[in-house]
Amino acid sequence: MRHGKKFNHLGRKKAHREAMLSNMASSLLTHKRIFTTTAKAKALRVYVEPLITKSKDNTTHSRRVVFSYLQSKDAVNELFTTIGPKVADRPGGYTRILKTGNRLGDNADMCMMELVDFNESMLEAKSASAKAKAGSKRTRRGSKPLAKTADTVAQEVDEVVETPEVAEGNQETETTEGE
Repeated sequence: MRHGKKFNHLGRKKAHREAMLSNMASSLLTHKRIFTTTAKAKALRVYVEPLITKSKDNTTHSRRVVFSYLQSKDAVNELFTTIGPKVADRPGGYTRILKTGNRLGDNADMCMMELVDFNESMLEAKSASAKAKAGSKRTRRGSKPLAKTADTVAQEVDEVVETPEVAEGNQETETTEGE
């Protein structure tokens, strides 16, 4: 009977599944991003997030425990030197799974799994939106930005129409027509 056994076996025996998760976790920690199926990514998230939590305290015991899961000195070193200090203040949720569509060969649901604090483009967008929010303070009684009046719009239109190139072109046309 399999009562209460809720983890995904991924169609593999125990030894094969553990070896695959160990290799995928090492790849994720060294490259910060991997492409895989959604089922494997969800299983990997359960496998790797406790290891990242253990990396917050850099002790010999926690290094040995993590090494027993990963079997890769490079991945353990990367985890404790780079990833651990960067996620020290995060209470969990170290990985993100973004679905990328279906695989062409077998139509498997594919995704990209990445470490949250290491996606540079999303971090830049987040900091830009935070700066924009800080610059535009909203109050209940505050004055709303003034709408453009008809005079200011007309002036802007006149400035656009009367550029130097257009003005010179109009003079040349007038002189050629007069001759």
